[in-house]
Amino acid sequence: MSNLMSSTTSKIMLMAKRDYCLTINSTTTRVLTFHRRLTCSAAATPRLVPNPPDLVKWVRREGGFVHPSVRIAESDPYGLGLVASEEIPKGSELIALPEHIPLRFPLLESDNADESYSNLVNLARHVPEELWAMRLGLKLLQERAKAGSFWWPYISNLPQTFTIPIFFPGDDIKNLQYAPLLYQVNKRCRFLLDFEKEVRREVEDVKLEAHPFGGKDVDASSLGWAMSAVSSRAFCLRFQNGNHGDVRMMLPLIDMCNHSFNPNAEIVQEQRSKDPKMLVKVVAGMNIKEHDHLTLNYGCLSNDLLLLDYGFVVQSNPYDCIELKYDGGLFDAASMAAGVSNPSFSSPAPWQRHILSKLNLEGEQALLKVTLGGPEVVEGRLLAALRALLASDAETVQKCDLDTLKSLDVEAPLGLATEIAAFRTLVALCVIALNHFPTKIMEDESLLKQGVSTSTELALQFRIQKKSVIIDVMRDLTKRVKLLSSNESIVSQS
Repeated sequence: MSNLMSSTTSKIMLMAKRDYCLTINSTTTRVLTFHRRLTCSAAATPRLVPNPPDLVKWVRREGGFVHPSVRIAESDPYGLGLVASEEIPKGSELIALPEHIPLRFPLLESDNADESYSNLVNLARHVPEELWAMRLGLKLLQERAKAGSFWWPYISNLPQTFTIPIFFPGDDIKNLQYAPLLYQVNKRCRFLLDFEKEVRREVEDVKLEAHPFGGKDVDASSLGWAMSAVSSRAFCLRFQNGNHGDVRMMLPLIDMCNHSFNPNAEIVQEQRSKDPKMLVKVVAGMNIKEHDHLTLNYGCLSNDLLLLDYGFVVQSNPYDCIELKYDGGLFDAASMAAGVSNPSFSSPAPWQRHILSKLNLEGEQALLKVTLGGPEVVEGRLLAALRALLASDAETVQKCDLDTLKSLDVEAPLGLATEIAAFRTLVALCVIALNHFPTKIMEDESLLKQGVSTSTELALQFRIQKKSVIIDVMRDLTKRVKLLSSNESIVSQS
């Protein structure tokens, strides 16, 4: 599969970005409403300590607000999460956290910092930007090791383990059967092993009072735990005053909301124009019924990202897709398998190369990863390339703007014959991709029924969904080919 799927992703996608939209509620208050990636508390794993402090009471004691009808509860199929004990009207404030409750790193200028913190900052400089979760994870480990930490009631409620692939047994990592995800998992595992050595070197001669982790040993496993806790729970919030910009932080209790693409709650950040302090709130986006779990939209994420950072897979995920590497030889083979004569993917004409360059599919800085599935069905760059390279009339192609060539909603911009050839090539490409999986969906479903470990179950669910994406794309494109062929027949008869 490695010769088909792209394994050269430059960064871990979407780990450092959240989608948000700024709106003005009044002349004095700016409200930042957004969907972000939260942890799903669905995994029924034990907390860090057997009987942790009551998190709701702690938030209230520290000046936060928790709606009287919001409870922490465990219930199938979600596991531990926040549940409404009675009906809650739309617009109700569910949770509000004052500025001192979130856990952040680096600290704001107003916070006190000692020598151990300075050493922690030095460690964080060894972490690449795309693995920002490890930077905040270092602060989390420091607070976990600190006796009497302010955040201990929160930290003690965190899971002992996470059901994400970096903690899978080797066989279950292989069971994912999908090169792009395997690449990301291996990348993170290698980083953790290397960073463990770096941490040991940095702290071996440090005095106890200046030790960032209170003299406690930190290994790859604890680093992985911290990075997983952060990547699955951290928010990126924006300060409207000062020079702080975007600050990533963990929000106690709020991060226990479960996921839904149709959530019943939303996050709001409030900050008054003349006051640097902020409130982070969860507000009911609809009427919430008794016993309903509080849900937030973690983002429009593929199953790759949901499994990599959160440890779960969504069935029939509308944002799931498969990654392919744009390769002329592969696309020539797919075209010929589809019965398309004289494909030119391996040897495009100069005018076609110019279009490929505009699509960033050729050149030194080319991004060769393309996708099938998700809301687009076919990534626009890929569709435009297929249309241009299968067309024989350079003048017609050059008259079309790139947005038209990239749109699946624009029917046959270069003629019916070119459109049918492009879709047939894509269908053949799907067949090739599907055949690179060593097992079939029916075999995977049969294995699920046998009773397997959590990691094996997740690996099986993940690859079933990937194959389902390919099949769905094939069905969609086949319908389009049939419709276009019937139109072509009508045109030829007339």
